[in-house]
Amino acid sequence: MADLLQHACTFLFVPATQPARLGKALASGADMVIADWEDAVAPGDKDAARAALEQAVQALPPADRARLLVRINAQGSAWFGADLQALARLAAAGVAGAMVPKAEGAGVLRQAADAAGGGCALVPLIESVAGIDALDAIAAAPQVARLAFGHLDFQVDAGMQCAQDEGELLPTRMALVMASRRAGLAQPVDGVTVDTRDAARTEADTRRAQRMGFGAKLCIHPAQVPLVNGVFAPSAEAVAHAQAVVQAMQAAQGGVCVVGGKMVDAPVLRLAERTLARHAWACQRTSKIIAASA
Repeated sequence: MADLLQHACTFLFVPATQPARLGKALASGADMVIADWEDAVAPGDKDAARAALEQAVQALPPADRARLLVRINAQGSAWFGADLQALARLAAAGVAGAMVPKAEGAGVLRQAADAAGGGCALVPLIESVAGIDALDAIAAAPQVARLAFGHLDFQVDAGMQCAQDEGELLPTRMALVMASRRAGLAQPVDGVTVDTRDAARTEADTRRAQRMGFGAKLCIHPAQVPLVNGVFAPSAEAVAHAQAVVQAMQAAQGGVCVVGGKMVDAPVLRLAERTLARHAWACQRTSKIIAASA
């Protein structure tokens, strides 16, 4: 479970009120699926959404349960307590963990960890200025697997009106990357692209996230999944170069060498190793998709 969460590149939301979509989401090629009890569910449907998800999970094989997160409602909401109780049952049934919205301190994460047990991974969703201020404490909280950025809510909280390229959010995104690195977490998860019909925008947003040091992206439609996975999967040229770097460094027995006319040293080797690890993950995902469709 921990390995899956650390390597996942795509996190696809699905409303918990529509459990029939769960199977489609799990078959979409997304690494992780997030059943949503929060924004996608109207206040009057919260109890039904909780019950529907618990019932749907019982029909899933263990491998699919391990790819499932649930986004609970925020601390302070009328549904938080019941969500934690249901989360504990889902975690016991093999669900990977919870996305915790509007995370603004370690307290809510300790509360979720205590309620759901040690096998429940947590993905705090940073959606406010207070959340940014508490990033290091949040990242170091028990059972936190990765940080995620809720950039739409963050803009509202901060009173921002971002341009289409969201250049105003670059420092905030970098703060999540740095906090993840300080805490030894996997690379953080970037926010959604709201226009599900604009493939070019989804790809551009994902490439920006990758350049900045994010390792994954939240998705709101299955059509976005292959686009995001494709960006995070290294190109054939990048894989070939990484393999050449590793081979050259092995031949040089760890010393400095030259590949393609450029000096290669320890930092370049580490980058090559990361590229090959991402390639291996992408190949593993592809193999599973092919096997499932056979």
